[in-house]
Amino acid sequence: MGKYFGTDGIRGVVGELLDAELAFKVGQAAATVLTHSDKRIKRARTSGKPRVLIGRDTRISCDMLVAALAAGLCSAGANVTLLGVLPTPAVAYLTIHSEADMGIVISASHNTFEHNGIKMFGSDGYKLNDELEAHIEKLIDDRENINKFTDSLIGRIKIDHGERTNEYVNYLVNTAVGGRYANRIAIDCANGAATETARLLFRKLNAEFEVMADEPDGLNINADCGSMHLNYLKDMMRTERFGIGLAFDGDADRCLIVDEKGNTVDGDVMLAVLAREMKKNGTLKNNAFIGTVVSNAGMEIFARENGLSFYRADVGDRNVLEMMKKLDCNLGGESSGHIIFSDYATTGDGQLSAIMFLNILISSEKSVSELIKDIPRLPQVMPSFKLTNGAEQRDYILNHPLFAEEIKKQEKLLKGTGRIHIRPSGTEPIIRVLVEAKTLKLSSTIANNILDLMEEL
Repeated sequence: MGKYFGTDGIRGVVGELLDAELAFKVGQAAATVLTHSDKRIKRARTSGKPRVLIGRDTRISCDMLVAALAAGLCSAGANVTLLGVLPTPAVAYLTIHSEADMGIVISASHNTFEHNGIKMFGSDGYKLNDELEAHIEKLIDDRENINKFTDSLIGRIKIDHGERTNEYVNYLVNTAVGGRYANRIAIDCANGAATETARLLFRKLNAEFEVMADEPDGLNINADCGSMHLNYLKDMMRTERFGIGLAFDGDADRCLIVDEKGNTVDGDVMLAVLAREMKKNGTLKNNAFIGTVVSNAGMEIFARENGLSFYRADVGDRNVLEMMKKLDCNLGGESSGHIIFSDYATTGDGQLSAIMFLNILISSEKSVSELIKDIPRLPQVMPSFKLTNGAEQRDYILNHPLFAEEIKKQEKLLKGTGRIHIRPSGTEPIIRVLVEAKTLKLSSTIANNILDLMEEL
């Protein structure tokens, strides 16, 4: 990770690292790269001013950051189209299909409203690689080499009034199979970007549905709702007659499912269902799918039992996608519900994942609980330790000899069945502790022992 860019673009609490000044400088740096003949980035067109699309979620800080970013881009010679509130995957899709040179999303995904971020896509719809991010990062602080344009070289801003939203939704509709899902659908929009697309999408799918958490006020994105907080959706599923519950996160690149009984269906289980179906219909490349280092160990068991290969990438959609490309796979994802169908999209798309899962329900005529009942899972817990002193405290804990001793001690309790995985978050000041064991009680005990030591250190 660099000075500004982390594992998923630039992310931070607004007013601290991330503010209007930085957003302006990012815009200038990005436009400077686009206007130069730089082999590190592929322009959609070889002539004319660079064209950049900007989408956003519903956070109160998005107004400020979008304005500053757009001003920076224009000042350095790029034309900008403001898409308004749209899911992150919509911006990636539209960047390709409108032949823009770059797509940028102002969002902090599943984080609470005080956080925000800047994600950047190239003309091919993929997130920028590390080399290009590093080059843009260097230009942010290198004011001598930033474009300083005047007169007709300055860019202009255009506002899209929903045409692009309809284009994206129609693309999603075309991925649905024939037929209509017979049961009611409960949809949690997380008071985020899906509030602009979910109703339109599911109406066009001729579905019977009810939407919740679709009244964003700038402060309530991901607040006790969405894929990070499923309790209200679960209660709805248990007390009313729904066939499936769909929960998106703030920028709608994730989707988690709740079955008709009110139980969580996480990204691992979704991946297993999708891989099995894709193998059945001959669309799963190399009969393989990709998870991450925190995917449940049940995925290996499932793969063996179904004649599939399962591989683990590091956490993060960029890492999953990189392994998908390397192994020539077209399905991969994370337990958080971030799933990539590379035949259809360049990044994870929560609403696309929902449609793909609904396609299987329609063709199988099974309930969600019936569809997932034979997918094995080891009891897993993944609590987080909150850091109060950032990277310094993180490094102190993880490099402390007592911490290494404690992990070895706890691993002995597993007796060869299960695992412990410690991972610092790339987007939040926390350390995640994953433990899988034969029983949930043992998983919880081991995790608590590790958390207790972290507290002492």
